[in-house]
Order: sequence, then structure tokens, then C-alpha cells
Amino acid sequence: MSSLRTTVRTTGVAVRAMLVLTLTLGVGYTLVVTGIGQILVPWQANGSPLADGKGAVVGSALIGQSFTDADGDALPEYFQSRPSAAGAGYDGASSGGSNLGPENPDLVTAIAERRTTIAEREGVSPSQVPPDAVTASASGLDPHISVAYALLQAPRIAAERRLPESEVRALVESRIQGRDLGFLGEERINVVELNLALDERGNG
Repeated sequence: MSSLRTTVRTTGVAVRAMLVLTLTLGVGYTLVVTGIGQILVPWQANGSPLADGKGAVVGSALIGQSFTDADGDALPEYFQSRPSAAGAGYDGASSGGSNLGPENPDLVTAIAERRTTIAEREGVSPSQVPPDAVTASASGLDPHISVAYALLQAPRIAAERRLPESEVRALVESRIQGRDLGFLGEERINVVELNLALDERGNG
């Protein structure tokens, strides 16, 4: 009987401890952290949403998008993102790269084809196409492109939108994001934000 009482008491203590810890760490901690996030950094805490000129949420500053038509062809009036190996392209549920090595024949062929396509679209030689224009990021969700790739596209955008090229280049330069902490990584441009700014500017 004494052993049974000990077992019951021990079990009761364990159950109460589990309930207290569940409420404290599983509920209380979550509510506190969520509340702090909503107060201090609400935009980031809610997924860094991006809205168009009408206030409709059209994406996130953290996830890239494909600016292509139903056939997968680039929309000429928009800046193009880098390739994505995440699902059908920028699929947040299938984040990942191709996992192909730099000497893989399929990857080498894909890069060569992309370089040729982009060079023809932008009216430049293949050697002028930046690396990020033909390679996907490790996550497949990177919303950024290099400044060089954005400026490479500026003449096409200007022609399609009937805008002065200098104005399009100025818009690109106004969207340059610096290196993290001033020295990590490279300068870059969020292509989703850039295209939203382009739509707000409209056509000539």
C-alpha cells in the first residue's frame, strides 16, 4: 500500500509539473515573445509583407517571385529574378537548391542555356551576364539579385515601359541594399520591391 501511495504521489507531481511547464513555456513564453515581436518589429514579425499601390499584399520581402507568363517566359516589362530550384520556382513549401555539383553536365548545360537566353533578351554578349542571373540560390527563395544584373536589365525595362533609361537606372540605384554589417556579402537589390516601385512609377 505504501508503495502504491508513493507511485500515485510521484505520478501526481509529474503530471502537475508537466502542466505547469506546458502553460509556462508552451503558452506563456510563446505569447510573450509574440507580443514583443508585434510591439517592437511588427512588420518582420508578420512575415515582412509587401503591398502594392492599392494596399493589397502581393508577397514577402523575404521570398522571391518569378515574373513570367503562363508559359514560363519572362515578362519583358519586369526585372527578372535569379533562377529558382524550389519546386516550380520560389515555392516556399519546397525550399532547396538543385544539389548539382559545379561539374554536373546537366547543371553546366542549364547554365549555358540560361546565359544564352538572357544575353539574347538583354542584347548583350554572354560574357556580360552576371553569375547570379544563371544560378539558383541554395534555398531557391532568395529575393535578391546583384546590382550588375539589375542594371543589365535597365535598358530593356526602359524600352518596354517607354521611360528614360536614366530614370530606370536611378530607380535601381535607389534600391541598392548594402552589405550586412557593412562588410558581409555583396550589395544587392530586392527584385520584388524593385518591381513594385516600377509599377508605382508606371509607364511613360
